[in-house]
Amino acid sequence: MEGRGWESCDFIFVSGDAYVDHPSFAAALISRVLEDAGFRVGIIPQPDWKNPASYTVLGRPRLGFLVGAGNMDSMVAHYTAAKKPRSNDAYSPGGTAGFRPDRAILKYVEGIRRAYGDIPVIIGGIEASLRRFAHYDYWSDTVRRSVLLDSKADILVYGMGERAILEIARRLAQGEAVREIQDVRGTCVRFHGQPYGFKDAAGAAPEHPAFAGVLLPDYEAVKGPDPASLRALAEHFMLQKNNTDPASAKPLAERNDGDRWVVQNPPAYPLSTAEMDRIYELPFTRESHPLYDAAGGIPALKETAFSLVSSRGCFGGCSFCAITFHQGRVLTARSKESLVREAETLTRLPGFKGYIHDAGGPTANFYTPPCARQEKGSFCPDRECLYPQPCPKLRADHGPYLESLKALRQVKHVKKVFIRSGIRYDYPELDRKHGREFIEDLCRYHVSGQLKVAPEHITENVLAAMGKGEGAVYRRFVRIYTETNRRLGLKQYLVPYFMSGHPGCRMEDAVELALFLKESRFIPDQVQDFYPTPGSLSTVMYRTGLDPRSMESIPVCRAGREKSVQRALLQFNRKGGQALVNEGLRSIGREDLIEKLGTGPKK
Repeated sequence: MEGRGWESCDFIFVSGDAYVDHPSFAAALISRVLEDAGFRVGIIPQPDWKNPASYTVLGRPRLGFLVGAGNMDSMVAHYTAAKKPRSNDAYSPGGTAGFRPDRAILKYVEGIRRAYGDIPVIIGGIEASLRRFAHYDYWSDTVRRSVLLDSKADILVYGMGERAILEIARRLAQGEAVREIQDVRGTCVRFHGQPYGFKDAAGAAPEHPAFAGVLLPDYEAVKGPDPASLRALAEHFMLQKNNTDPASAKPLAERNDGDRWVVQNPPAYPLSTAEMDRIYELPFTRESHPLYDAAGGIPALKETAFSLVSSRGCFGGCSFCAITFHQGRVLTARSKESLVREAETLTRLPGFKGYIHDAGGPTANFYTPPCARQEKGSFCPDRECLYPQPCPKLRADHGPYLESLKALRQVKHVKKVFIRSGIRYDYPELDRKHGREFIEDLCRYHVSGQLKVAPEHITENVLAAMGKGEGAVYRRFVRIYTETNRRLGLKQYLVPYFMSGHPGCRMEDAVELALFLKESRFIPDQVQDFYPTPGSLSTVMYRTGLDPRSMESIPVCRAGREKSVQRALLQFNRKGGQALVNEGLRSIGREDLIEKLGTGPKK
């Protein structure tokens, strides 16, 4: 601040992550966008939440505080799916855990209020975005209120927040009071008393000239463990899900504790390609702050320092993934020219050795809008693009992505461009023109010995619960990938990720997956236990025992012992896990498989 001649900042961003000036880190991205618009932004990374003075080190901001928990929900960052504390934190100095609090948004806003009282506070990022309404909280095994109410922040920005935060910043700078800023797309705000435009139980609604909204079930109606509350929670989620299309979504309102309301404005419109290009080409240093050098830097930067973000949004529709509730389903890709310019920048950075570690997004080979509707920044709110069958209007096209990858390979000083963010293996076979060419180029140029894919499971009922296609699709991809590498004379392998304990997975399904792995001669080193995190369809299944899409019952693996057995089956040859494998086989009367998958006598 002294070096720039600033007496004060316009905004101060309080972040749960250590500060890394790279576009993959939320604090850097939003702060650079505000800086580009002419605002003075300071950043307080990982403040000591127990000390109010830690929020005053940059003085009082002129317009307000921005608060984010970091690139991960703080509870996910701290605890495993078994609710055990993690021993490290990739977004903290030296990877050391303990630099951020549990439920970081709540603690940070509390500290700011103690230091500065009634100053404007805007919360955002993944933790705020996915907890914007009543939500199931796995760690407390309860349905919690909106984080906007619990934190007492003024505005919650959900989704990718560039548009919303710029509008809020400009209105605050023009002298508008923060409590009057209630209509910004991509935000949630608080009301006392029923807001205009939302029908009450009797069908009456205060008149409003601008819009009519959708009333969600009250918090009181969804918080309980009784069947009526569980069904109401499932309905609550589907009303949110069906109002995520920027072109057609209506405002949503949820009542809490009598007369307190959370109102969600429709989603912000997705950025255009030109806007994406501009943002990702802002003058990021792509380094962590020197303050962290003595601790060994920030581990999360090591994977992203020489990576390129090529797209945003995902239309894959996996039930266990909350990307569609944060980034959205509308796909926006950067231009080939912008990616090349950024790649040229990477080649000039210290430590660059010729390798671009990734050129992708939430799903790397989703680079072209899949239909005419998506080209206009919209999608069908009542159906998925790929599930249960690919939409007849879907246009799979890897051509533009192949062109961008080729251009990146030709950048001077670039030896190889890897794709590590993961591909959707069922997408190439839908692309009759470029699908096989994509797999060929993938094997020839973009794999570093191993390709990560995520079939997640193999039985049809579990895949249906996951929102994924038939297991036969994965088998076909394995065959084509293997044949392509053999023809090219390359020794490259698939590293598939599988999940245990997902809603819909019975013990029979876990055994069938174990048999598939046995036949494939692949035993995964890592298995992801299903982790119920806010904002996903699967988490609602876990809480309610219902599939919100049909409201039909679905089996849920909740008990610790059953979860341990399902996990052990996926790694059936692990030392020490044989007793659990045998237990699982006996529980469904499959003692005949003990010699094949387990060990020991049949009885």
